[in-house]
Amino acid sequence: MNHSEDIQLTFFKNEHLELLEKFELPEAQAQFTALPEELMNVSEGQYRIVILANQEPVGFFLLHTTNRVSDYTPNPKAILLTALSVDYKQQGKGYAKKAMLELETFITSTFEKIDEVVLAVNHKNIPAQNLYKSVGFQDTGRRKIGKIGEQLILDLKIL
Repeated sequence: MNHSEDIQLTFFKNEHLELLEKFELPEAQAQFTALPEELMNVSEGQYRIVILANQEPVGFFLLHTTNRVSDYTPNPKAILLTALSVDYKQQGKGYAKKAMLELETFITSTFEKIDEVVLAVNHKNIPAQNLYKSVGFQDTGRRKIGKIGEQLILDLKIL
């Protein structure tokens, strides 16, 4: 892995759209998330976040401050992370892990009052569970039933 590669989290800009629309995921991964092009129409309280490697979009996720957060945690200062994906052509380079390691800094610099990130990960999606746990997310013990089965609710406390 080239450690000089600059990973940056940024809010979506129209200039990212062309590359985001070319994202591909194998079916084994696509069942657990959504492609960026499916998430271009967002409502208030939803934030499209682009993972950049050397200024090129390689990944994407949504952050939510909507009422939907309360489905995952009683904490009114939490933010919900959904739909994390890294373009299949860019996988295996550590981008998702680097992005999740940048998450706390990004959130504290852009969302003043947030002190927790919550997410749901399918119980069958072991690679994603391992990724989230490797960067500090903890299993809350709470469960939710999603479109394709049980989901573990994980959280990351922001200090």
